[in-house]
Amino acid sequence: MAGSVFGNIFKVTTWGESHGPALGAVVDGCPAGLPIDEEYIQKFLDRRKPGQSEFSTKRNEADKVNILSGVFEGKTTGTPISLVIYNNSQISKDYSNIAECYRPGHADYTFDQKYGFRDYRGGGRSSGRETAGRVAAGAIAVKLLSEFGVEFTTYVESVADISIDYSRFDKSEISKNMLYMPDKTAAEEAAEYLKNLSADKDSSGATVKCVISGVPSGLGDPVFDKLDARLASAIMSIGAVKSFEVGNGKLASKLKGSENNDEFYSENGEVRKRTNNSGGILGGISDGSDIILTAAFKPTPSIYKAQNTVNSKNENISLEIKGRHDPIIAPRAVVVVETMAAIVLADALIMNCGSRVDNLKKIYDR
Repeated sequence: MAGSVFGNIFKVTTWGESHGPALGAVVDGCPAGLPIDEEYIQKFLDRRKPGQSEFSTKRNEADKVNILSGVFEGKTTGTPISLVIYNNSQISKDYSNIAECYRPGHADYTFDQKYGFRDYRGGGRSSGRETAGRVAAGAIAVKLLSEFGVEFTTYVESVADISIDYSRFDKSEISKNMLYMPDKTAAEEAAEYLKNLSADKDSSGATVKCVISGVPSGLGDPVFDKLDARLASAIMSIGAVKSFEVGNGKLASKLKGSENNDEFYSENGEVRKRTNNSGGILGGISDGSDIILTAAFKPTPSIYKAQNTVNSKNENISLEIKGRHDPIIAPRAVVVVETMAAIVLADALIMNCGSRVDNLKKIYDR
């Protein structure tokens, strides 16, 4: 299977299946000397792990990470960092009824068409559990970026038609409610909506917003490796993401140029923008203002309602999915969006070192 490696210099490979013995990631290209340990990475995995609320799957995984290589005496060595997370709560028998049929909204049919074989236990590599490896790897990218003052604020912006009110925006509220919404009132409304939806054996879509501050200008490359193109590739690679926007996103298509353009001005010898409709990226290159990303997640495809589908014999059947599934994906995916964005930015930061001769002189000129 191709497609499990992401990045140019700061490169991440994920491996493992939802119901296999373990899953994890290998990070290559991380500079030596970065302070990192399992406790730091665990904080990110704890934000993603299942069983935290009534709106996440009841699968009870500890998601404890072990660093197998690449770190010595609390610092990275510059060699590949291998991370492993052992599965300990998989119940494969819950999936025996779908071994020969295709779940609506899942990759069962397409995997069979591509490989002629699939791991039906929780979807194998197509399971959302694959993102645990991404989060572990991305935590290292976040740590690297923090050394340069880059910070992330990531949250659920909307659940179905219930959106946060930015006049009530409270960053501290994000970690206080189980939906990771920075608006207590909206979070309460969304929670009530999801309770009713769960009772009806259904699921909901949502959007996740990621605001990245402190990103230096000049990251990203024009043409095929634009920073927003790389971010789009990273975020769209998250299984349930169906659309991606930077800054105004699709709203820009409804505006005039005079409304959408960000005017520049000079302040204390620095170039600044009066607005940030571009979302911090111009011509595929970071402009020094906040990078603003939005990802739209589809409803969880595993629902308990009876659905019509077909089996591998092309027979029409009715299917009721068993197992333990999230009624909404976005709250646990907040940290996945954040860490995938961090992987892109860490890679771009390292790549940018070779973009100018004076950058190289700072390293080698003695």
